[in-house]
Amino acid sequence: MKDKPFYYKELTYLIIGALIEVHKTLGPGFLESAYHEAVIKELQKRGLKVETERKIALQYKGEVIKKQRIDMVVENKVLIEIKAVSQLVRTHIKTVLAYLKASGLKIGILANFAKNKLEYRRLIV
Repeated sequence: MKDKPFYYKELTYLIIGALIEVHKTLGPGFLESAYHEAVIKELQKRGLKVETERKIALQYKGEVIKKQRIDMVVENKVLIEIKAVSQLVRTHIKTVLAYLKASGLKIGILANFAKNKLEYRRLIV
């Protein structure tokens, strides 16, 4: 199996550090929307540009069939999907990979705040 390139190494480390800080401060137990807002504030505090609720076009045979919203994009390079669920499952991962493909972005971070320790996955297309 061929190794995938490590896109935006420093940026992803900054983002993961911000996610860890939010989890360390708030802990588990809140709704996704609370973590979403806290992550935005923490990323901005670190000087990063954050776009929220970006709409991406889903296409079928070259025609746009629906616009889908993604949680956030940092520095127009890294997609972040926030979850607060008991367990990340394959569907969550497939969703982020589909968002990456539809958006043209190469890297995404799926973060789950519902556990005692932040659970995250760095995904590349």
